[in-house]
Amino acid sequence: MKKILTIILLSFSVSNSFASSPQVPDYIIYNNDTIPTYNLLVEQYLQTRKDDNGRLFDLSFRSSIDNQLGTSFNCWRGYQAIYKIENDSLFVSAIIDCHSLENKNQTPINYIKKLFGDKVLNDKVFINWYSGNISFPSKTKDNRILRWNGVFEKVFLYEIVIKIDSGKIIEISAQQNYIDLKNGIDRLEKDSISNIIFDSIKNYKWTKLKKIDCGEKYTVVIGKNVKISDVLMTDYQTDELIEEYWDTKRQYNHCVKS
Repeated sequence: MKKILTIILLSFSVSNSFASSPQVPDYIIYNNDTIPTYNLLVEQYLQTRKDDNGRLFDLSFRSSIDNQLGTSFNCWRGYQAIYKIENDSLFVSAIIDCHSLENKNQTPINYIKKLFGDKVLNDKVFINWYSGNISFPSKTKDNRILRWNGVFEKVFLYEIVIKIDSGKIIEISAQQNYIDLKNGIDRLEKDSISNIIFDSIKNYKWTKLKKIDCGEKYTVVIGKNVKISDVLMTDYQTDELIEEYWDTKRQYNHCVKS
């Protein structure tokens, strides 16, 4: 059985500060607790607007909400959103300055009307643009992070998962993301495949960097005995695409072989 792993190799010209800075989460109010969530629902809405420029991956480089201060390296999008569930529906209840919840002596300024205008009803906005799942860590004593991409996305051992259809809550369930099978291989304490590959990329002695930019998305095929059997450039897998988008086949081959 082959396993497929997709990785993104960032262009080496990207600033290390932005490429590696851990990002602060949004928050969801659940059972009267304010819990971090790593699902950027407001950001998904903003990216549907034609005037939303400056995106990097799924995040955005923006100034602060009041346009007076530069945004934090740990908050590329320039704000944090707070969500809440009411009457089986999901709402945005606040848009606040980055890190403003950390000040216990001051109530954060809510910019929700500045961002959403007449979409705000009863001090909240119905999230009718989103269908899918959102999750956040359960408040379980032995909970822990299983995976983290080093910037934003975190997966926890125990999570609450909310299934949503156009803003309506369909189901709320508890989920365990790792089960230690009897006679199975313990992977909880082991390095993940992603970490191993990224460590190799980081330590690799790259050549021709000034001439060839290998910053692309790659698909790594893992075959028998956990051996890498193939590496493909995800978006350029045919001779026609390689010829159209790459200066030479030699440059393409150099990146894939590296």
